[in-house]
Formats: sequence, structure tokens, C-alpha cells
Amino acid sequence: MRRKILKSLNKTFNSEPQFSEQSNANDIELKKQDISRHYAQNIETFKSIFSIPKNIDVKVREFTIRSLNLRAFIIYIGTMVDTDQVQRSIVKPLIENEQPSRKIQDIVSFPVGKTIINIGEITENITRGITALFVDGDHQCYVFETTKIEGRGIEKSDNEVIVKGAKEAFNEKLADNIALIRKKIKNENLIVEAHVITKRSRNDVLIVYEKDLVNDELLQKIKNRLASIDTDSILDLSILEQYLEERPRSLFPTLLNTERPDRAASFLEEGHIVLLMSNSPNCIVLPATFWALFHSPEDHYLRTPYGNFIRFLRFLALFISLFASSFYIAITNYHVGMIPPDLLMAMAGTRERVPFPSIIEILMMEIAFELIREAGLRVPSPIGPTIGIVGALILGQAAVQANIISPIVIIVIALSGLSSFIISDTSMNFAIRISRFLIIFAAGFLGIYGVAALSIVGLFYLVSLKSFGTPYFAPMTPHFFSGKDLLIRHVPMKASFRPGYLKTKDMVKQRKD
Repeated sequence: MRRKILKSLNKTFNSEPQFSEQSNANDIELKKQDISRHYAQNIETFKSIFSIPKNIDVKVREFTIRSLNLRAFIIYIGTMVDTDQVQRSIVKPLIENEQPSRKIQDIVSFPVGKTIINIGEITENITRGITALFVDGDHQCYVFETTKIEGRGIEKSDNEVIVKGAKEAFNEKLADNIALIRKKIKNENLIVEAHVITKRSRNDVLIVYEKDLVNDELLQKIKNRLASIDTDSILDLSILEQYLEERPRSLFPTLLNTERPDRAASFLEEGHIVLLMSNSPNCIVLPATFWALFHSPEDHYLRTPYGNFIRFLRFLALFISLFASSFYIAITNYHVGMIPPDLLMAMAGTRERVPFPSIIEILMMEIAFELIREAGLRVPSPIGPTIGIVGALILGQAAVQANIISPIVIIVIALSGLSSFIISDTSMNFAIRISRFLIIFAAGFLGIYGVAALSIVGLFYLVSLKSFGTPYFAPMTPHFFSGKDLLIRHVPMKASFRPGYLKTKDMVKQRKD
């Protein structure tokens, strides 16, 4: 008896909790049905679904269609539609037109998008800003594309700032974002597919690709990943990005997020796939490699020598950002013999009254720099730069005068922090900043040997990463035949092939004479 009780208790505590569906079962069943031919039943059904009159932004207007002598009503969400257009092009012709006609399409001056009979599908369309028309005795509903949602206009890019090249950026309007891409790729092979990915909020994700380039296996893999998402709500593309990643806990990003339509268009022309989502002023590029995340869109707008010079500076900044602080700790603590005697005496003089070891100095200033950096981003924009500059000057000067920090540490931290700003991709920037702290701890424990060991382990880890089956360091390792736009960029006339790791249908980008 005792064993049975213990077994039942274990089953109770170890089993996963079962949650029942809390939605109204009657509404769920109702949405599976088709609309009625009876006017009164239809209007009561949709008033019940949208909780009218409690729901103040959902509008219902009843009237009589004069030419048909039939009662009708329209239903729409007032904050999402162009009400003037609804009145002028739909309601007014239906009420005033006296010419005999048996078709709604011949009466209204606004084009009928389509006809629907399912209640659930009609409800989904209304929540997207569509106007629905119901006519007494008609077994179908007429829907009109009257969506008009206010938002930002097309502005400059805030995060990916460049000197030369296009300045426009995506905004929160999906129609504007598609238009910005189509403006750059005037090709009938550019496909825009819509997929619904959430249950309750019914958010649409648009898959954009060129059908004569894209790898069908990669496209299907992305569609399967989107179809496998089972959640009630994903409100932004940045949240969707975390659902799509193969390793969401990875320090380094495996998807590229950009707010520049020119950059998205260039990836599409190479055979990549782009995801767009309403209310998101950016897009996701799939798949993404380390080189795509590290390169800047300005590299291709500048002449080849200038672009390669900027790229060289970026690689140098990456090295300084990762290793400057850790090398200082390793050399001062473990490898003093590497420092010239004169420089060693100067450093010893500046550190004579500092009570902390070098690793504590570096960590204190690194954390202070990160705090100032985040404070400058979060405060109102007019005073943000002021806080960053004044805070750094006051904090650094005061720390040196109080003999808490040596002056050379200020130089090291300033170089390391400024170098991290050159890396434009936000996710890669965070990865480098966090990696810097890990390398600092490795240098504090084992010196140069610790830095080297952690760097080798990190490289092994990066090589193991994949983005939808594409190796992270492709086409360098494993080697693929491609345009070779990696460490340096060749002149545009030499870029003859698309990236080999994408396995596109057409590998040749331009043919040489």
C-alpha cells in the first residue's frame, strides 16, 4: 500500500503540468463555420465575436443597397482603415447608386479583394485592417483592402551609418519595406511569400527570395523552421530571430539583422533569403556567416583601396578590442621580461601608489566604460553624448588623481572601448564585448598562455557553428568556390561568382569577355 502511494505521488510531481485551453470553446467552434444567408444572424455573430459595443474601435454600419433593395452592413476596425475611402468608395455608391445591377463589384468603385465564406477567416481579415461587407441573402462576404495604419516615414539608418551610399532605412510599415526592396530589384523573379507564425496575434512573416537563384532545399528548411514555431505571440522580428537560431544560447549570432534595404537587396542578389515582419524596422538575412556579420555595407560603396583600408582598420579594431586589456594584464603580471626596461620603470612609477592588482584595475574601468556607454544610449538623445564624454573624463581623471587607477590603464581601456565601436553589427558587437571579459579572466589566471588557450577553444567553437546548415566561417573554412570577398575585397570586375556555400541555381554573377 505504501509503495502504491509513493508511486502515485512521484507520478504527480514528476509529470508535466497539463493546462486546459482557456479560450471560449463556443467561439472556437463558431469560427470553423460558414456565414449564414440571414442578415440578422450574421450581424449578431460578428457583434458577439468583436464584443460590440464594448469594443469601441470596431465599427459596424448598417444600410440598404438601393439598386438591390437589400439590407447590408460593413464591419471594420476604425483605427486601422482609411475611413474616408470606405465612405467615398464603398458606402456611398451602395446607398446612392440606382442603376439596376446584380453584382456588388459593379456598384462599388473600390476593387473587391476577394470573397470569403468562413467566419474565422473573415475575422482574421478584419483584424488586419480589412473592411468586410455582408449582404442579406448572400452566402459570401466581400472584403476590401482598406488598410491604413499610421507610422514613421522612410528615414535614415540609425545603427548602420555610412558616409557614401544610400541613406534610407526600413520602417515599421511592411508595404514600405517591400517597396524599398522592389525599388532596387526590378525583377519578376523576386517572390514575396506570407506565412502566419502565431496563434493569437496572427503575425505574418514575409519570406523574400529570388526564385531563379535560391536553393530550394534551404528555402524548404526555413519554411519548416517557421512552421515548427508553436507560440501565441511573436511581436517583433528580433524575437523571431531567437526562435529561428539553432543555438539560441550561443554568444555569437548566426543570423544577420539589418535595417538597410540596399544591404538586403545585395544579399538577395547573391541567393540569400530575407525575412520581413510587420512592426519591425529591420529584416533578417539567412543564412549568415562570420564575414557577412563583420563586413560593413560601406565597403562596397568605396573604391577598392579605400574599402580595403577601412576593412583593415576594422580587423585591427577587432584585435585591439579583444586583446588589449588582456595583454596588459598578462604582461604586467606574468611576462614582465617582455617590456623594455625604460617602459617598465615608467609603468612601475605610475603603479607605485595604486593599491589594486592590474586585473582589478582593468575590470573596474571596463565595467565603468560599459556603464557610461549604456547610460549614454538610454538617456534622452540631446544629453546622451554629453554624459558619455563628461562622465568618462571626470571618472578617469578622478580615478587617476585618487591613485585608484594608473594612467596607462586609462589609455588601454580607451583604445579597447573605442575599437569596439567600429564593429557595426549590434549582435556581433555584444559578442566581442562579452568575449573581452572572458579573455581578461583567462589572462589574469594564466597570462599569455591563458589568452592563447581560450582563443584556440573559441576558434574551435566558432568553426562548429552553423546557420541553416552553412558553416560559420564559409567560404574560408570549409573552402567554397566564391567571389572571395573575405579579408580583402577585389575590384568589382573580378567578383564573377556568387557564394558557393549557398548552392544557388545560377552561380555566375557576371561573365568575363
